[in-house]
Amino acid sequence: QVQLVESGGGLVQAGGSLRLSCVASGRTFSSYVMAWFRQAPGKEHEFVARIRWTTLSTYYADLVKGRFTISGDNPKNTVYLQMNNLKPEDTAVYYCAASTRVPTVTAGLYDYWGQGTQVTVSS
Repeated sequence: QVQLVESGGGLVQAGGSLRLSCVASGRTFSSYVMAWFRQAPGKEHEFVARIRWTTLSTYYADLVKGRFTISGDNPKNTVYLQMNNLKPEDTAVYYCAASTRVPTVTAGLYDYWGQGTQVTVSS
């Protein structure tokens, strides 16, 4: 069993920055793929970014490319999402997710999910 807990969300003005954290506990594996998804009201889960523990390779959705950075701290079992130049369109609940499979951007292929943290960007 793996548990994921997100934190760091809040209310910011457009152009501001936030850093989200995802702490993993329980049975964890270095081969896991960790990812961030987000969900706006009435919308489906949208892929944001992912990182592969074995290679530290990263991948980003086009909508956040160049503004967001995903990183990991293995000793702390923590994944971060640094969000810069935030836009009102980034407003959503952000979720941390983990997959035991090959790197993927499909929400349905992720095995474990956190409770989410709210990010609100005012215009």
